[in-house]
Order: sequence, then C-alpha cells, then structure tokens
Amino acid sequence: MPFSRSSVLAAASGAAAAALVVAPACTGAAQAANAVSHSTGTLADGATWIADTPADWNGTLLLFSHGFGPTSAADAPSAAAQSALLAEGYALAGSSYDPHGSMWALTSAERDQFATLDAFRSQIGRPSRVISVGQSMGGLINAQIARDGAGRVDAALGLCGLVAGGVDLDNYQLDAEYTLATFFDPADADKLVSLPSAADGAALADRLTQTVTTAQQTPAGRARIALAADYLNLSDWAPGQVPPATDDFAGQEVQQYDWIANGLLSFIVPARWSVEQSAGGNTSWNKGVDYAALLRKSAHAPQVEALYRTAGLNLSADLGRLTRGARITADPAAVARLRLSSTAGQGLSVPLLDLHTTSDQLVPVEQESAFAGRVRRAGDQALLRQAYVARQGHCNFTTAEVVAGVHAVEQRLDSGHWGDAADPATLQRSAEQLGLDGAAFVPYRPARLSGVR
Repeated sequence: MPFSRSSVLAAASGAAAAALVVAPACTGAAQAANAVSHSTGTLADGATWIADTPADWNGTLLLFSHGFGPTSAADAPSAAAQSALLAEGYALAGSSYDPHGSMWALTSAERDQFATLDAFRSQIGRPSRVISVGQSMGGLINAQIARDGAGRVDAALGLCGLVAGGVDLDNYQLDAEYTLATFFDPADADKLVSLPSAADGAALADRLTQTVTTAQQTPAGRARIALAADYLNLSDWAPGQVPPATDDFAGQEVQQYDWIANGLLSFIVPARWSVEQSAGGNTSWNKGVDYAALLRKSAHAPQVEALYRTAGLNLSADLGRLTRGARITADPAAVARLRLSSTAGQGLSVPLLDLHTTSDQLVPVEQESAFAGRVRRAGDQALLRQAYVARQGHCNFTTAEVVAGVHAVEQRLDSGHWGDAADPATLQRSAEQLGLDGAAFVPYRPARLSGVR
C-alpha cells in the first residue's frame, strides 16, 4: 500500500482517533466578552446567506461552503467548530446556494459564495483577510474559489473535499454499481443511469444492498464484492474497528462490506439523480472501459486476486465479462456541463490546504491524489498542501483538527511560505495545544483514484 498502515493503526489505537467529540461552546464571562452578531440576507438568485461576527472580531472572515444536501445557509462545518472559531475572533459567513434547483448546486455555488462575500463587505465590514473553507461537495466549491478567487480571497482550507470533481465521481461509482449489478442483480444492470427520480435511485440502492448482503455469505460473493469495492475506491477500515493488516485480505473485505451494508449505496445511488438533474442528463459512461486494466492500476489488486483464488473463481473471466458488457454511454452535452460546473483541478491562484480522513467512505481519500496531479500539471503545486487524519468516516474531523487547519493557513499567509505549517507533526501539535477534543494527523500518501476516464 502507498501509505503507512502502522501510523494509521497507531493513531487508531489511541484516544486521538476516537469518535468525534463535540467541544463545548464558550460560557460565562468568556461568552459575554465575545458576543456574536448574527446577520442574514437574500441574494439575486434567491439564495440566502448568513454571517456571525464576534464583538472582538480579529479581522479574518471564514467564507464557508457547505456540502451536498438541502440548500440551507451554513457558515461553519459544525456547531462545535462554529463556537470554537467565533471564540477565537473569526467572523463566519456562507450561503445556501440557489434553492430552486438540484442539491448538486454547483451551477450557482461559487457565484453565490462570492456574492455572500460582497454582501458581508457592504453590510457588516471589510475583512483584512478572507479564508475560504469548504466541506465535502463544498470542498469542490472551495477548490474552485481557490482557483478563481485571487483578489477576493487570500487562501483556502478544504475539509474532506470532493476535489476530483463530479465527472470522476459519477464514473467510479458507476463502475462499482455496474460490477454489483452484473454479478448479483442483472435485472438492474441497464438501469443504473438516467434515473427517473431520487425515489427510483433509493429503490435501486435497496435492491443492490440486499443482493450484496446475500452475496457476502459465500466466498465467490465476497471476492466479487471486493472487486466492486476496489472500483469504488472504498476504504477497508470500517467504523468501530481497527485497520486490517496489509495482508489480511479477508479482513479488508469484511470491513468494506460493512460500509456497504450500513447504507453507503443508499446515499450515493440517489445522489446520482441530483447530479444528473443539475447537468441535464446522464453524466457517466463505461463503454470502452477495460476492467482488467482498471484493476491492474489499483492498490487493492492483490486483495481481489487473493480472494478470487480462495473462492476458486476465474478473475480473468469475470473481468472479461465486465468489459464485454460495458455499453453505458453518456449524454455529451450533460458531461460538458458537468465538467464546466463541477471540476476544480485546473490550477490554484491562492494557497490551499486540504484535510482528509484516511478512511472516507463517501469521498475517498484517493480523490486527493487525482487533484494533486492536476494542480501539479497546472504548475501550481507550490500553493497546495494536503494533510491526513487517521479516522473512519466522511468529514469526521475533531474541532481541534479544523481549528488547527485554519491556523496553518494563517501561518502560510503570515510567513509567505508553507514551511512546516502543514506537516502532520506540526498540525498534531497545534491541535493538541488547543485543549479541545484531540487530533490524529498522520503521515499518509493516498493511492491512485480508480475510474478516471
């Protein structure tokens, strides 16, 4: 594996990698001394914006982009982070994005965030510094702001960001769903895209999940689940467990199955409908994909090969079956619209620090490797730093980790260079010194993202 399992395991065994603990809000005299003014308004497209400004505002505004879900305004990744950041003197602002369209609101989000910044400046005050912060889908918006925001924002902090973009997301999820349907639910193999509604997506997810539950009972089923998990870039470290050993292929599959059995498909399959709604058509395809070549490039190939041997299955035959049956085509206009609205890897104009948990079931950490490659090809790699937290779950950061990330970005702005500000040891020390809820920053290098066309 292209990362240190020992460092992840060490972090997981300590309190630092425990479940997320909510930090208490400031109380008493501290709360009175740091009274917060709440503001709100409406933008031209009907989006709402909110802002919270402490009485002892330090001059820095954190412009927050929220993730996929209802288009409601938010200005912080969590209530605990909001309290901690306000207590440190930061002002917070963020928008709902356009509430009249898809929850995949990429067609309006960047515009609405910049409009929120303008509203804050005109109605509340002019910040001395603006740091864009984005979480999940908002991490993609945040990366777009870091690309386009020179002169409007000074730097950016990404949290579990979907930075590889919507096209890659839809394609690798299709590869996994197609694999599951081909082997366990052939009746749905031609119903994976162009979903009529979110409800149809939910029903499809239920059927696929049920077939996976049945398949898990046999060695052959487990081998094919591992193959689908590989295409999905699915982590092999599930909640409540320790990371399996590098050569514990069966244990890896059990934890991948745990992710799927506990509702993963029920989120990602209906979400495809929202992406298609936003783009105006099907945005993913597998016609022409060589599934054997896709597996060969994967860090999990040894696991899949070992489980196939154990099951007595012919891996080459299964891969050939997938390749021959791959006939899904996309709507070119929809793909073009999604590329325009929902990618960010063309470059950066301000410094960006991305934080990601090592075991993220919804936005795989491998997205960071794809994003870094694109930034590097644009010649902007000096502006990007990426840091990793040894923990399971999407966006499962402690408050201390979020605040330490903000401090690292501020250090980059103060000094004019990254230095060691984004190194895991520095971030860990910074987070622990806050005395909040712990941290688990570790050295880590994500594998290659599967499914990039």
